[in-house]
Amino acid sequence: MQSYTIGQAARLLGVSPDTARRWADAGRITTHRDEGGRRLVDGRDLAAFSVELARSEGADEEPPHTSVRNAFPGIVTAIKLGDVAAQVEIQAGPHRLVSLLTREAVEELGLEVGMEATARVKSTNVHVDRV
Repeated sequence: MQSYTIGQAARLLGVSPDTARRWADAGRITTHRDEGGRRLVDGRDLAAFSVELARSEGADEEPPHTSVRNAFPGIVTAIKLGDVAAQVEIQAGPHRLVSLLTREAVEELGLEVGMEATARVKSTNVHVDRV
């Protein structure tokens, strides 16, 4: 499973690295250390925390106004595979994006929960890029 540094996790959560470190110190984000001593966050843990964070902190806020031609870098929080179609959820900061695409596309991209991905929104379409 992919792991993220505190800086990478902060970027995906839409906060500063200092905030992510404080959350880790307080036990809100579970971390472990690599051989070099860097603090890492497991991708699945980060995915779950990003959903929890968006629900708790963004519940009363209005979403920001944005152009339809935006890229939303985030983390894959859920994948539902059917025989032909698939549903992919990405938590990009406070934004939860859901894209319907083919199962084949999900498999070709190698998407998994906890993996970094970018949802690209244009008009009524959402395109998912593996990062």
